[in-house]
Amino acid sequence: MAAQREQLEGPAGRLEAVIEQGSDAPDFIAIVCHPHPLFGGTMDNKVVTTLTRLVRDKGGVVVRFNFRGVGESQGAYSDGIGETEDLLAVHSWLRQQWPSLPLWLAGFSFGSFVAARGAEILNANGDPVNHLLLVAPPVHHYAFAEIEKTGCPVTVVQGEDDEVVPAEQVFQWAAATPLEPDLIRFPDCGHFFHGRLVDLKEAAASHLPV
Repeated sequence: MAAQREQLEGPAGRLEAVIEQGSDAPDFIAIVCHPHPLFGGTMDNKVVTTLTRLVRDKGGVVVRFNFRGVGESQGAYSDGIGETEDLLAVHSWLRQQWPSLPLWLAGFSFGSFVAARGAEILNANGDPVNHLLLVAPPVHHYAFAEIEKTGCPVTVVQGEDDEVVPAEQVFQWAAATPLEPDLIRFPDCGHFFHGRLVDLKEAAASHLPV
């Protein structure tokens, strides 16, 4: 089915979003969060669109959206805090459309911090996601250590040759965090998964809530 562009109401104003639906009777819903807004991150990032296609191809409904201050989304960068509020607004809209379907939440780089914070808040509110995927989480720069209870299985995908996120710090965090994530290491792989997007898609496919 064709991608549908929407302007959703967010806490800082309008949020630019794209909704893709792979089936008239979807089995699950998903949200994918994009990398850092101040370094060119948008919902059109290749890792984001790869994960989006995966959900669509598996018959789910997926939303990718621009955080506040990106593209046509209103507002300004908010260090992951306001962006989490944006995510929760998108989640609320999606839940209104499909209230009972399992939810897959994913984020790439900065977006993985937003996704993890969002998952913790949703769990605290009694509406946990069904699975959380964190791709190249920047544990060296954001307070991942403070995120302790998401109420769902967590998968971390990390390139061993990441030039942006120190891979060893990700591995150390993954071993220590109470989230107890399933860690998937990609040898000979940099931050943006150049030449490895198909491999990433295959790895993510085995962790969908279907």
